[in-house]
Amino acid sequence: MFFKLFILFVVLPILEISVLLEVGDAIGGWTTLAIVIFTAIVGAQLVRAQGIAALAEIKQKTAMGELPAESITEGIMILVAGILLVTPGFITDGIGLLMTIPLTRKPFAHVLVKQLSQQMKAQHFTYQNHAGFQQHSGSPFNSHQTHSKDDSTVIEGEFERKDDEKKLK
Repeated sequence: MFFKLFILFVVLPILEISVLLEVGDAIGGWTTLAIVIFTAIVGAQLVRAQGIAALAEIKQKTAMGELPAESITEGIMILVAGILLVTPGFITDGIGLLMTIPLTRKPFAHVLVKQLSQQMKAQHFTYQNHAGFQQHSGSPFNSHQTHSKDDSTVIEGEFERKDDEKKLK
């Protein structure tokens, strides 16, 4: 985790500054500044349009009863893309643009959701093994199907409140 943060907060800004200086030397400082401002404005508009489309897709999938995991992931990617596009620099603009365009965003979101799903399954398996639970059948979220290793007595049943009947009479 430290390595990722180091790259994000130390290496990336140094690369951005060096690229900005090189581009500034090649085409001029004012032109470089104009391009950076232009990409921020166009990027903000593009992110707004794509964000609205992603929100509509989330609503549509939810209305159909589907889990909108990929659509939510795309929405988060669009949010991050907006931050990257507004941040001055050509590297962040390039990454932000790739995260904004549906052609590149959708496959990346699909892979990301798949990886997160696999990690969650692995963590659930690890949790069950460390917590002393074993899965017998069905969903891991059905509590009556999960028993502890020591096979202690499990009592299942239904109940009815008698004081509710007294209030009704």
